[in-house]
Amino acid sequence: MKAIYTLSAVPLALLLWTGCKSKDDKAAAAAAPPATPVSVTQAKIVNATYYDQYQGTVVALNTVELRAQVAGFITSINFKEGEVVPKGKVLYEIDRRNFEAAYQQAQANLSSAKADLVRAQKDADRYAFLLKQDAVARQTYDQSVAGLATSRSQVEAARAGVTTAKTNLSYSQIRAPFTGRIGISQVRLGSQVTPGTTLLNTLSSEHPIGVDIVINEQTVDRFYKLQNHTTDTTFRLKLSSGNMYNQVGSIYAIDRGVNSQTGTVKVRVKFNNPQDSLRDGMSAVLNVLNNESGERVQIPYKSVTEQMGEFFVFVAKDTIAEQRKIILGPRVNDNVVIMTGLKEGEKVVTDGFQRLKDKGKITLGNPSAAGAAQGGAGAGKPAEKPKQ
Repeated sequence: MKAIYTLSAVPLALLLWTGCKSKDDKAAAAAAPPATPVSVTQAKIVNATYYDQYQGTVVALNTVELRAQVAGFITSINFKEGEVVPKGKVLYEIDRRNFEAAYQQAQANLSSAKADLVRAQKDADRYAFLLKQDAVARQTYDQSVAGLATSRSQVEAARAGVTTAKTNLSYSQIRAPFTGRIGISQVRLGSQVTPGTTLLNTLSSEHPIGVDIVINEQTVDRFYKLQNHTTDTTFRLKLSSGNMYNQVGSIYAIDRGVNSQTGTVKVRVKFNNPQDSLRDGMSAVLNVLNNESGERVQIPYKSVTEQMGEFFVFVAKDTIAEQRKIILGPRVNDNVVIMTGLKEGEKVVTDGFQRLKDKGKITLGNPSAAGAAQGGAGAGKPAEKPKQ
């Protein structure tokens, strides 16, 4: 009886072990995540032209504050506020009567000094002749020579007085130093002005005009090269209205040094302004042709995710999705340029990657329907626009 019981236990143990193994296999199969339905597209090389964008401010290449250089009262304003005035036009007049009188007096003083010089010259010549004949004392001759020198210096002083009076008379008329647009007058008829203090108006040139941008010091060399080599498409200006400006730009100046606090450099780009479309102080976006323009890999921008400031895509490898880090270039409509990280022909997941993890299983299907059924768990947030 004992032997019979022992032999019966062996098949029973085998039967129990087989049942447990079958249950474990079924549990493992149930625990394995299903393949995620995704949509994919191929990375393509596209010949694209794209631009780096910089916030710019329109500035006049020449601006001057008009201030009086002599004291007096405004007696004439000879322009219409906001108009373009030509170089040399009389804009303001200060009461000229005192300055005209001072100029006439200075001219009279000069004439008197010249007459004294003529008399002194004749005296000196006469005494020089008499001295040769021993007909006059040496002291008398020396005094005539000294008087001649004094008369000459008086003539020079009177001539300087005429120049000063003439200059003050000219200062009583404030003229446009260059052709430009005049602003709103800060004084009116009868206003009293103080030399160097009272602001009369501001004049700005408009043809051509500049756009100032601020760049990082790492890109200064690039703009130095653009000073010597530019094309009609290097600089494009987008106005605040959203329209593109139709004039060609070129670098006018690069600031002398780097701002030690911000590490930036100011660059000024010059544009023709024949229609007065650009005004001093306007805001605009300056588009600078990117050196990497040309044949580059592009993919749909929606396939890019951002994690901790870095950008990733999922690349389909048969039934596996591999997460890969990439470096973005500029946006081109709905696509984005890939600087590094992808090659032409590689398949990129465009939909359904929100539920993917690196090395996760995938299958081509309808990601929208799968997401509605499963609820979906995000693997990363959609990429924000990369900073240029």
